Amino acid sequence: MSRYDRAVTVFSPDGQLLQVQYAQEAVKRGFAAVGIRGPNVVVLAGEKRALAKLQEDRMEKKIYPLDEHVVLVFSGWAADARVMVSRAQIECQSFRLMVEDLVTVEYIARYIAGLKQKYTQGNGRRPFGISCIIGGFDCDGTPHLFQTNPSGTYYEWQACAAGRCDGAVLEFLEKNYSPQAVATDAGTIKLAIRALLEVVQGRDHRKLEVAVLQRGKPIKMLDLHAIGAIIAEIGKDKEEEKELKLKK
Repeated sequence: MSRYDRAVTVFSPDGQLLQVQYAQEAVKRGFAAVGIRGPNVVVLAGEKRALAKLQEDRMEKKIYPLDEHVVLVFSGWAADARVMVSRAQIECQSFRLMVEDLVTVEYIARYIAGLKQKYTQGNGRRPFGISCIIGGFDCDGTPHLFQTNPSGTYYEWQACAAGRCDGAVLEFLEKNYSPQAVATDAGTIKLAIRALLEVVQGRDHRKLEVAVLQRGKPIKMLDLHAIGAIIAEIGKDKEEEKELKLKK
C-alpha cells in the first residue's frame, strides 16, 4: 500500500486517498478543540500546548477571528492553520467589499472546505493537516456552528469536537448536551470548558483558550482569571454531586 501514498491524486485499491488519511491522523494527534452552539451564544474553546519559560503567550493561539461575527478554532498543524486563517480573513473582507454585507457562517465554512478539497486533487501539494470549527451569527441573528475536515467535507453541528481524544469529548457532549444545559450563556460556556477538561491534564486553566460570541455583541475572549473561576466552579459542582450520591 505504501506506493499509493506517494501522490495525493492516486487512489488505493480500496478507494482511499492515503495522503488525506494521513492528514486526518495529524488532526487526531493535535490539541483538542470544542465548539458549542446555544440559542443566543456560540462558544469555541481550544487546548494550547505548554509554553516555554521565555515564550510570549500572545503568540500561542488556537482561536482566530475571521470577521467581527465569525470565529475559528482549529486542531492540527498550526502552520497550516495560519495560512488557512489568512485566506479566510481575506475572503471575508472581499465578500464585504463586493456584496456590501457580512459573510454568512455557512459561506465561509464552505469556502474553507472548498480550499481544503482543492489540495486533495493536485500534484505537488499535500492536504491541510487541520480540522476547523467555525462559529458565529448571521445577519438575522441566527447562530451557526460548522466543522470542516482535511478531505474538504463540512457539517453543521449543535456541539462538536476535534483533535486528540475527540471520541471521548464527543461522547461527553452527547451525554451532557441538552436544551437545558445551553439555556443560558453561562451554562453554555461551562459545558464547553467541562468538555475540554475531559482531555486536558491537570485542569490547568493556562492551557485553555475560550471565545464567546453573543448575539449583537463583539467577540469576547475569556481571560485566565475568568477561565480559572469557571474551572473552580466546575470542581465544586462535582464535589456536591459526589456528596449527594453518598447521601443516597
